[in-house]
Amino acid sequence: MTQRLLKGLAGVAFFLLMMASAVHGQAANVNDDAVLDDVKGKTDLYPANADAKKEIDEALQKAAAENKRVILIFGGNWCKDCHVLDAALHNGEAGKIASESYLLVHVDIGEGDKNLDLVKKYRIPLDKGVPALAVLKSDGDMVYWSGYGEFEHARGIMKKDLVAFLNHWKNPN
Repeated sequence: MTQRLLKGLAGVAFFLLMMASAVHGQAANVNDDAVLDDVKGKTDLYPANADAKKEIDEALQKAAAENKRVILIFGGNWCKDCHVLDAALHNGEAGKIASESYLLVHVDIGEGDKNLDLVKKYRIPLDKGVPALAVLKSDGDMVYWSGYGEFEHARGIMKKDLVAFLNHWKNPN
């Protein structure tokens, strides 16, 4: 099997894992019925002058020193679901896991015309929507990318599923 096919299957396996965790109660500390919290205002998650390549390089260096993984979050300031996902990655159980196990890098796609080299490199299908994620090992190897629009409707993602996702892709210790 090709590496691309294996990684695609990993995405499908992730969703099956999330469903199994709900059945077996592995996300007991999270309200099973709660979706990610809405946000009132938007912040400048994706500054216009940010150098995403530089930020990714710095995050990978820091991740190696701290034994963490890097999550690239592709999106734009105009994207409500990007703000919802960002808030979830900084609060509650998901926020705790994210801060302990990951470094987050926001990659601005502008109006779908910015950082297209990174979009291509990390196999982000913009036609499936944003936010879109790529999870990287500290050496830059990609272990996951959201190639099916899994995070496009972040407002509908259950908190327990985000927790399961973060637990699944964090560095094994």
